[in-house]
Amino acid sequence: MEKWKVNLISVWFGCFFTGLAISQILPFLPLYVEQLGVSSHQALSMWSGLTFSITFLVSAIVSPVWGNLADRKGRKLMLLRASLGMAIAILLQAFVTSVWQLFLLRGLMGLTSGYIPNAMALVASQVPRERSGWALSTLSTAQISGVIVGPLMGGFMADAFGLRVVFLITASLLLVSFLVTLLLIKEGVRPAAAKGERLSAKALFASLAHRRLIFSLFITSLVIQLGNGSVGPILALFIKDMSQDSGNIAFISGLIAAVPGVSALLSAPRLGKLGDRIGTARVLVATLACTVVLFFAMSFVTSPLQLGVLRFLLGFADGAMLPAVQTMLLKNVSEQVVGRIFGYNQSFMYLGNVVGPLTGAGVSAIAGYRWVFLVTAFVVLINLWQFSAALRRRNPD
Repeated sequence: MEKWKVNLISVWFGCFFTGLAISQILPFLPLYVEQLGVSSHQALSMWSGLTFSITFLVSAIVSPVWGNLADRKGRKLMLLRASLGMAIAILLQAFVTSVWQLFLLRGLMGLTSGYIPNAMALVASQVPRERSGWALSTLSTAQISGVIVGPLMGGFMADAFGLRVVFLITASLLLVSFLVTLLLIKEGVRPAAAKGERLSAKALFASLAHRRLIFSLFITSLVIQLGNGSVGPILALFIKDMSQDSGNIAFISGLIAAVPGVSALLSAPRLGKLGDRIGTARVLVATLACTVVLFFAMSFVTSPLQLGVLRFLLGFADGAMLPAVQTMLLKNVSEQVVGRIFGYNQSFMYLGNVVGPLTGAGVSAIAGYRWVFLVTAFVVLINLWQFSAALRRRNPD
């Protein structure tokens, strides 16, 4: 079997365990914060938000640094650093005795992040260009699968064994990612770059042939994550508002939160292959347009069933958008800087993970739940316009 295919299979499992590990902790962070002695509603909300956001904020800052180091020292080294570093950070979180310790370790977890973008960059640097869309879309199904399974596993383990045990098992899964990477992934010899060839960030972007398009793709990554995250803080409350008599709001909310992942899992490799055939830009424009329509329609639903159906349809678009962005980045930059470009793109994704929930919470507090969907649709529409304008200046396919 060709080396790039072996690496694709290996990093798929690495990304799956990474997505699984991260997602099975997040739903229970507020409960863990409460268990650490934070009791008042205001303090619990504040510390839950801080412990959630600090990881993504730190990750957004350091991602370009790790991307630069990956281009110079090799991506396998970065995969080993990320998987082992996160395993240690999460293991330590099982033994904290105060919320301050948890906050600092969540920041350390962000500092050690970067497994998935470096896995993407590794595959992107080895796969034949004509199959890049399919390969990156297939790899994206690993994280999606992990995000679907993670909360279910985490919930079961938390109920059965306690919250601290979830951190121990999560650290073990990340150690599996480390071993898969160490034993199975082959990167090959990377030519050492001369010191003068290492461009500063300013020189790097000045050297790009299509700077406007690259920056437009960064913004698109931010908006995709913003759209995914804006609904999170209000989803259960919105469902409860529509189902006053239902006694299983938590189960319904979890189900509706998970259904986009199922459809994304189905659509990602198929739409990636379609993009290789008809043009990745066309697939990205079409899925952004569908996202606008679906978020707009969600603002008018009157039952959880209607919301669930629309979110299931949204998942088909979700499965294509981020892989399409990454494929277009790959096709428009040189192999020597692809790791740094993927690192910058990951920073914008992390910023979207921070801005999205803040936007959803703020809009719902000011105008109500339904306006969250309308505002999200408007933001995606603006992004569709700016991306289309960038495309008109340069057809990347």
